[in-house]
Amino acid sequence: MSTVTSDIAREALDESVEEDAVGAYLGRDEEAPGLVAERFACTLPGYVGWYWAVSLSLLPDAEPTVNDIVLLPGDTAIIAPAWTPYRQRIQPGDLGPGDVLPPEEDDIRLAPAWFVGDGNGEGVVDRHFAREIGLGREWVLSLEGREEAADRWYAGERGPDTPMARPAPARCASCGFLISLAGDLSDRFGVCANGMANSDGRVVALTHGCGAHSDTRPRRSHSARSLPPPVLDTVSVDEIEEF
Repeated sequence: MSTVTSDIAREALDESVEEDAVGAYLGRDEEAPGLVAERFACTLPGYVGWYWAVSLSLLPDAEPTVNDIVLLPGDTAIIAPAWTPYRQRIQPGDLGPGDVLPPEEDDIRLAPAWFVGDGNGEGVVDRHFAREIGLGREWVLSLEGREEAADRWYAGERGPDTPMARPAPARCASCGFLISLAGDLSDRFGVCANGMANSDGRVVALTHGCGAHSDTRPRRSHSARSLPPPVLDTVSVDEIEEF
């Protein structure tokens, strides 16, 4: 029966696909009782490692029937990578003018303002009442959102373990150009206000540092401040050419 079904499958392929697209016979797969798939190599350019699969039904007292012909990838076939959702492909800095990136509906980084407070220092006595009449922001950072941001900033270019911070004469926590933050991140971060520093206008860790610290003083030169006394040549005679 195997030879019969393979011959039938080959004839079906010859009738359905273009000439010279079918290669050597690769074998037979028993997919279910009364259902087999005959496999043939694909010789189409660009489909190395792919194969033709011809599905046939084997019923008692009946001729084998061709059900379908498909082209499938084998173990060595080159196939496209798994689909990555658009949101997961976006990286920081990819958004341009006019682009929008709404948060997920269940974004763990956000929480209702009435639930965790607006963080503006004024406070609302009845958060449920504030929610009903629309006071303050609708969403604010959740605890997870704040900690995620803090970890990202601390491990970034303005954290303590960077080529700029390691040789710095002092830390940002003691710099006069540091603007203090309010809220839950004030004990770890501030904003640099030194226009000559690389981090001007950006959030910096208090343990960050750079050479533009307010306590930095110019280094004194160790070279001689005055020229040595002149040496008089009393041995040789200077020849003066007369014109």
